[in-house]
Amino acid sequence: MDALVQYTLPLSGLRNGIHEFNFLVDDEFFSHFENSPVRQGKVEVSLIFDKRPDLIVMIFKFKGSVKLECDRCLENFDLPLEGEENILVKYAAEDAPQEEGDIVYVVEGAQELKIANYVYEIICLAIPMSKTHDLAGESCNQEMLKYLTAPDEEKSNENPIWDALKSIRKN
Repeated sequence: MDALVQYTLPLSGLRNGIHEFNFLVDDEFFSHFENSPVRQGKVEVSLIFDKRPDLIVMIFKFKGSVKLECDRCLENFDLPLEGEENILVKYAAEDAPQEEGDIVYVVEGAQELKIANYVYEIICLAIPMSKTHDLAGESCNQEMLKYLTAPDEEKSNENPIWDALKSIRKN
């Protein structure tokens, strides 16, 4: 049995119109994605699923937090996440591409749509490149920061290599 079966939406029996689905993404969800930057978290995802005869509009709204390692002090912290993403699903022939940016293609007459990967990608893309305690309104571990700052006397000493390069520029 598929562990992410709750993230499979029926297409064939669903009438046209707007439908709403709610999901709670937690540690178990993230454990199904190999090499995931996120292992722990709790994110509420609301999906507005607008099924039309020729396409489907999916509006994902999410809010919660994920546990990450601070890039500055290496201490774990809870990073709050919140956002909204839209994905269009179009019906196509079997030889059409599967994805094109924010457009996903499914075969005409498909019975179901698996959205677990989309939920995962939306959450991961909401994580900034630089993850620090500042983003959570917290302070970094001061003991660890001591190792990152050089003593004042080392800052004043210039590297002799740079002095040699500066003399070349003067000539």
